[in-house]
Amino acid sequence: MLPARLMVYFVIAMALFSASAYREVLQNLVEGLRGLRAWVDHWEVPTRGGISVARQRLGVEPLRALFDAVARPMATPKTHGAWFRGKRVVALDGTILDIPDSEENAATFGRPGSKRGERSGFPQVRLVSLVECGTHAHFNFSAGPLSQGETTLTRNVLPSLTAEMWCLADRNFFGITLWQEAGATGASLLWRVKKSLILEREATLSDGSYLSHVYPSSYARQRKKKGEPVRVIEYTLDDPGVASLEVYRLITTELDPAKAPAHEMAVLFAGRQEFEFAEDEFKTHLRGRAKILRSHSPEGVHQEVCGYFLAHYALRTMMHDAALQRDLDPRRLSFTHAVNVVQRKIIARRVFSPQWVADPVPASAR
Repeated sequence: MLPARLMVYFVIAMALFSASAYREVLQNLVEGLRGLRAWVDHWEVPTRGGISVARQRLGVEPLRALFDAVARPMATPKTHGAWFRGKRVVALDGTILDIPDSEENAATFGRPGSKRGERSGFPQVRLVSLVECGTHAHFNFSAGPLSQGETTLTRNVLPSLTAEMWCLADRNFFGITLWQEAGATGASLLWRVKKSLILEREATLSDGSYLSHVYPSSYARQRKKKGEPVRVIEYTLDDPGVASLEVYRLITTELDPAKAPAHEMAVLFAGRQEFEFAEDEFKTHLRGRAKILRSHSPEGVHQEVCGYFLAHYALRTMMHDAALQRDLDPRRLSFTHAVNVVQRKIIARRVFSPQWVADPVPASAR
């Protein structure tokens, strides 16, 4: 009744119909197949318990393998807002999701701390992902417990960086080891750093930026050993309504101001907010505001997270294709409208073939 291939679609559909119960999600998924005698005429929606068992039987590996096989940066040279000086712009960042309050989830993922030492409402899973800024497409992600921290999970996504990318990241990600690992991919880095980081002005450049080094320790800095050369860009944003302007402090692996002038780099870094827009699509418009995930087991949480990333990637692929047809910036299209359209089409149309490979186990042996 619930072959593995159908359950892969079901887990993705769980993200598209996040407010619906299990049986309703499955009903929406197969509604368009009514009338196909080979399958649906004798098929009834299984119980919630049966669906849960089928999810457990499927596991997380097929969903993760599917994401790894299809998720890639999708912008073409014709995609508006996806490129800076010939390189693809991507952003690195993290977020957290509330998950059901089960003993297994709490033990595996942990809970956030509270100011008064009280137990927080829900356990949480931590996510770190890479997003293509021009399309909002997540093309790699890593999920884990709160105890791992964002920088630990980041190492799992760094292999997706390439030499044809600019990678943007906020100040919480900087550490010289992670900086070196990210730089070893060949990607050009532009990361914000904390004001407490000591950056000596070694040479002032024509665009107002300056050269410096970052070191693994104060001992190494004092002896000028094991330093990594960086270019530092400092600026504030014009805002007459703010009395005290915040100083933005960026470091980059691109040391030549002629290849990336400081004022252009400041504008480029503002594109990091596209990750936040993509996160909002994922957490608010797809999952639903203030909703927790459904899964009460750690493996189910990982499986469900994969389903959400697959659903978001599929939606963003369709939106990108539509934008290219009209020569539009894909970020101008409404994500909420896209979700509504896909929900209607899934119910009305045959979204997948009902045919499957015959069961290799004879009925007498079952």
